[in-house]
Amino acid sequence: MSKNFPDIVWHGPSGEIIACFEKNKVMRENLIEIQRTCQDALEDAVLMGCDEHQFRAALTELVASLANPYSPLHS
Repeated sequence: MSKNFPDIVWHGPSGEIIACFEKNKVMRENLIEIQRTCQDALEDAVLMGCDEHQFRAALTELVASLANPYSPLHS
C-alpha cells in the first residue's frame, strides 16, 4: 500500500478475516486512490487560501456522512 498506510487486515461484519487476495487488492487500490484524490484536493484548497484544518474537518464530515446502501437500515 502507500507508505502512509500499514497493510490492513480486513474483517467481515462477524469478525471473520477477509483472506481473498483479490478483495484485499481492490481495498488497497481504493484506499490509494482515495488518498491521492484527498491529497490533491487538500493541496488545491491550501493553494486557494482555504484553511487546512477546515478542509480536513470537511473531509471528516464527508466520510461520516457516507451511507451503506447494503445495510438493512437503508432498505
